[in-house]
Amino acid sequence: MEARFLQENQPQVYAQLKKSIKHGRIAHAYLFEGDKGTGKHEASIWLAKRLFCTNAQGDEDPCNTCSNCQRITQGEHPDVLLIEPDGQTIKVDQIRQLQEEFTKSGFEGRRKIFILSQAEKMNTSAANSLLKFLEEPVGNFLAILETESVGRILPTIQSRCQMIHFSPLSKEILQKKLQDEGLSKETSRLLSYLTNSYHKAVEISQNEWFNETKDAVVRWLDYLLKKDPQAFIFVQKRLLSQAKEKSQQIEVFSLLLFYLQEERDRLLMQGSWGKEINRAIESALQAQKKLQANVAFQGVAEQFCVKIIYGDPRQPEKRV
Repeated sequence: MEARFLQENQPQVYAQLKKSIKHGRIAHAYLFEGDKGTGKHEASIWLAKRLFCTNAQGDEDPCNTCSNCQRITQGEHPDVLLIEPDGQTIKVDQIRQLQEEFTKSGFEGRRKIFILSQAEKMNTSAANSLLKFLEEPVGNFLAILETESVGRILPTIQSRCQMIHFSPLSKEILQKKLQDEGLSKETSRLLSYLTNSYHKAVEISQNEWFNETKDAVVRWLDYLLKKDPQAFIFVQKRLLSQAKEKSQQIEVFSLLLFYLQEERDRLLMQGSWGKEINRAIESALQAQKKLQANVAFQGVAEQFCVKIIYGDPRQPEKRV
């Protein structure tokens, strides 16, 4: 369960937490920071289970079979509380309710644990209330804050927590996890190129716009590689309506870059130099930068077509 995920994906975090437990050096507050899907919540649950497990000793993993472990898995343990955003934010009333709960002694033991999911979504009042709680702790408790954006956590809160960084998943691990979910090898490679978050990759793969745009970009690239002027018409008839928002337009060139690199790798495996593909990749990167600088998408895409089909007039071919 959680232990296996951490062993495979966050071995340093796993080893650090086990060492802390073995030597009795558990902090009173942790800040788990890293991208979505990197194992922050798995680590929170693993730590809670290990501290309440009635069978584990030393640096052993929680058993996952005792009453405490099972109730934590099911979210039903009275001394392990999970706080999540109420709508778009974590509100001050949620923190106050937590404080009231923690003024009581643990229902079944001396320790209470609370896990604050998406801690960066605390509003100002909630953050200040939590800070006071951490500065003036009541009873024996462990606080675990999970965040994808540590910069949005008050520095004063950060200073009162032991920060643990969760590294992005390696592309190889992410690809394997996605293939295990039934995605094709090519799609898994594409998604691991676009994101290093497993949950984000799954979300993207299920997005209708993404799948339609991926097919459109493959068709556009086919015109470009054949140096077919239909590429210009395709920009006007398909891509302009497909990518109306700036973020979508940038995504079009991200997809294009992936397929260009795939084509370059294919040529290299065949022993070809792929000089034109390298130029196309460079031009696609330049186009993406222009879009990020708010240059109009149609002009950028059509100029890219000119470079690929007719060559860059600023870089004339050298005569041998």
